[in-house]
Amino acid sequence: MSHRKLIVSTGNEHKVEEIRKILKDLPIEVLSKKDIGLNNMTVIEDGDSLEENSLKKAQALADKVDYMVLADDSGLFVDILNGEPGAFSSRYAGEEGNDKKNNIKLLQRLENTPLEKRSAKFMTVMVLITEDKETIIVSGECKGIIGRESIGYNGFGYDPLFIPEGYNNTFAELGEDVKNRISHRAKALENLRDKISKLLGE
Repeated sequence: MSHRKLIVSTGNEHKVEEIRKILKDLPIEVLSKKDIGLNNMTVIEDGDSLEENSLKKAQALADKVDYMVLADDSGLFVDILNGEPGAFSSRYAGEEGNDKKNNIKLLQRLENTPLEKRSAKFMTVMVLITEDKETIIVSGECKGIIGRESIGYNGFGYDPLFIPEGYNNTFAELGEDVKNRISHRAKALENLRDKISKLLGE
């Protein structure tokens, strides 16, 4: 049985690996833009919502390939900051993808905030565009709190600051296995996996 291809619209290899692991029992081959020679294709993520950014990234790639396409956008929403950094999570400190600066800025914004007021949630919105250009949107979230300092070396983004509900350690300390089970992306992917199974079963 030939595997259908799913191209992930991201330059982030961590993300492709995570998606690959979660979808590993499905007969699809998960590839990055780089794998199909489109790593120079960039999409400006200037939407005001995760959904807007995901749609934009998925659409841009779907216009170029005949495979299934997946794009996602994740954000960290801190309650006391009215949902900041939200859709601007990866460029919170002004520079795209500078995790260290983003983390420092967030800690500064929460400087005198007690732990019980540091509630937050990670959210992911995923957009899958099928070979017939049908759009499927799923989401997932993971609640937790923002710690007082950066701890742990696994993971990326705000993982060293985020302590998920029910745990005493940050995502960056808990490591991949736990994160791939409980994260916002894992939950969105579970939802997506159900949808893809149905698609493949047709």
